[in-house]
Amino acid sequence: LSKILSNRYEIIDKIGSGGMAIVYKAKDLLLNRIVTIKILREQFAADEEFVRRFRREAQSAASLSHTNIVSIYDVGKDGDTEYIVMEYVEGQNLKDIIRNYAPLSSDLTVELGIQIAEAIRHAHEHHIIHRDIKPHNILVTEDGRIKVTDFGIARAVSAATMTHTGDIVGSVHYLSPEQARGVQTNEQSDVYSLGIILYELLTGKVPYDGETPISIALKHLQEQAVPPSKLNPRVSPA
Repeated sequence: LSKILSNRYEIIDKIGSGGMAIVYKAKDLLLNRIVTIKILREQFAADEEFVRRFRREAQSAASLSHTNIVSIYDVGKDGDTEYIVMEYVEGQNLKDIIRNYAPLSSDLTVELGIQIAEAIRHAHEHHIIHRDIKPHNILVTEDGRIKVTDFGIARAVSAATMTHTGDIVGSVHYLSPEQARGVQTNEQSDVYSLGIILYELLTGKVPYDGETPISIALKHLQEQAVPPSKLNPRVSPA
């Protein structure tokens, strides 16, 4: 893909891919700035109902303006290519940081946790529930600022799509009990997922793990997690 979308966005290079979209670094030629562009995979771009939902969610998420949330600038279409244009964040995602550095100190965990919580609070005040809070969707800038991405997008992705793209496997470790049951998600689902992330930052492990997504989901419903202080003695009772 060496092209310019809608005569405006020049693709520079590929920076990642998920089950639903491929992510590129690009240049907005009109405003002369670097942006991130998510291009929907073909099978989704061809599904009109999905595209409609995706655009609606992206438009509602675009109303969010917060220092800890990745801004959405534009949603567009060029031929058969459906795309979403976002703020470009220089940094790593939280999953990489966990892999490389966890367990983190209590102080650093709290500092990161507060920023994620601020992002979630801002969204909830605007009646937007993320539904897929996980370290892969959280970016950390060079100077330690949190930027949460993909607000509202999970809602556009139906259960059917999530399973066949394998996205659910990454998410199931962070899934709230009500999501595991398949009932209506609400604000508390995001807060539960944040709790799991804090646990993982402090211990380097997720509280519930297993061989299959189903077995992990059941543990969220049935099991008590091992207290983080048992896995990391440096975790204070407070």
